[in-house]
Amino acid sequence: MERWLNVGKIVNTHGIRGEVRVISRTDFPEQRYRKGNRLYLFLPKESEPVPLTVKSWRVHKNFDLLRFEGYDSIQDVEKFKGGMLKIPESALDELDEGEYYFFEIIGCSVYTMDGKEIGKVKEILTPGANDVWVVDGEGGEKIYIPYIGDVVKKVDVKDKKIWIEPMEGLLP
Repeated sequence: MERWLNVGKIVNTHGIRGEVRVISRTDFPEQRYRKGNRLYLFLPKESEPVPLTVKSWRVHKNFDLLRFEGYDSIQDVEKFKGGMLKIPESALDELDEGEYYFFEIIGCSVYTMDGKEIGKVKEILTPGANDVWVVDGEGGEKIYIPYIGDVVKKVDVKDKKIWIEPMEGLLP
């Protein structure tokens, strides 16, 4: 069964020519919203996604504004409000070495280099210079692992395992 990944949420219409206002959930808007690209709209009360082809994309304030081929008026896209734009996992591009999609990291078990299990990655924060992986530790405590080379030594997304060299004060 195909896994679907969120690209953005349609929160409103914009203007009268079929443009929709999207809150993006992708790190690659230039790629995902490129003219001619295929996105799939999942609506809350529908069982099948609606395939959409991007006609145009632009940024306005903090939103991505999209138009789709065949949907040229506000009446055509009004029903899209609240829907999620997604792509199938098979449409993802290969990332450079040392780069990962969030879904590949979330759920991984984290170990120290000497084999002690720390817990599982539950969330990823993106506060600034580097990502921070939030691990639920054995006692329910949250452990924050900075994704930097000095700490994260090996990532195996296939087997869902990560090995770290914790710096002083990182672990409880």
